[in-house]
Amino acid sequence: MDNRTEVRAFLSSRRAKLSPEQAGIPPYGSRRVAGLRRGEVAALAGVSVEYYTRLERGNLAGASDSVLDAVARALQLDETETAHLHHLARAAGPTPARARARRDKAPEVRPAIHRVLESMTGVPAILRNHRFDIVAANPLGMALYAPMFAAGAALPVNSMRFSFLSPHAQAFYPDWAQVGRSAVAALRIAAAQNPHDQHLINLIGELSMRSDTFRTWWAAQDVYMHRHGTKRFRHPAVGELELAYEGLELSGDEGLTIVTYSAEPGTPSGDGLALLATWAATQETGSRR
Repeated sequence: MDNRTEVRAFLSSRRAKLSPEQAGIPPYGSRRVAGLRRGEVAALAGVSVEYYTRLERGNLAGASDSVLDAVARALQLDETETAHLHHLARAAGPTPARARARRDKAPEVRPAIHRVLESMTGVPAILRNHRFDIVAANPLGMALYAPMFAAGAALPVNSMRFSFLSPHAQAFYPDWAQVGRSAVAALRIAAAQNPHDQHLINLIGELSMRSDTFRTWWAAQDVYMHRHGTKRFRHPAVGELELAYEGLELSGDEGLTIVTYSAEPGTPSGDGLALLATWAATQETGSRR
C-alpha cells in the first residue's frame, strides 16, 4: 500500500465527516461540501494552510507528535483514530531493512502459549495474529469455528478470507455486516502498524479484488477495534449462540492475541456451549477411529 495515498484518504475522509457546526465554526456563505475546508482545519490546528495541505496530500514525514495531536483535535478524532494517524506518520519515515523483515515474518507461537490455550477447557479460545490468521486454537475453539475449518485445511486459516469470501459466512454470523465492518476497521489499524508486511498487503489486495463489500468498507477509512463485547453465531451443530468475547493481547509476543468466548451458565447460550463441548468430543472420538 502507498503511504501517501493512505494518509490522503484518511485525512480527507475525516475532514469531510466534520461539519462546521460540529467544529464550532459559524456558518457563512454557500458551501460546496458538507465538511470542513482545509483552511478551517489548519486554523483549528494552529498551522498554516500550506502546511496542512502538505500533510493532507500525504506527506507526514517529519511531522511532530504535537502537530499530529493538534490536527487530531481539529478533526475531533477519537483515541483510536489519533493513534492511527501517528502510525501512518511513523510509516512515512524510513524503516530499517531488519525491521521490514521482522514485520513480514509470522510470529512464532511459544509452547507456553499452546499450553495456556489447552488449559482453557471450559471456553472456546483461538490465537490470531495481526493478519487475522488463526494460528492456534483449543478443541472448543476449533469446534466453535467448525465452518471455518470445514475444508480440513491445516492452520493457519484466515478469518478475513472466511468472512468475505466463504459462502457460509453470512449464515454463520447472524450479524454479518457488523462483524465484517468491525473486522475491516481492525485490519486497517493493523495495516498502518505493519506497513511493510507483504503478506498483509497481499491479503488486502486479494480481498479488495474478490469482494465488492470489502472494497467499499475499506474505502470508508474507518478505524476502531472492539477488544471485548458480544458476538452471535449460528452454529450448524448446536444452533444460536450469543457469546461474550475478550481479546487478550500478548505483550511479549507482538501481533498475537488470544480471543476467548464465554456465556453465563444456565442461559441458552451457556447450554449451547455445553452441547458444543459434547459435540466436539464426539468429533474428536470419531476422527481417532
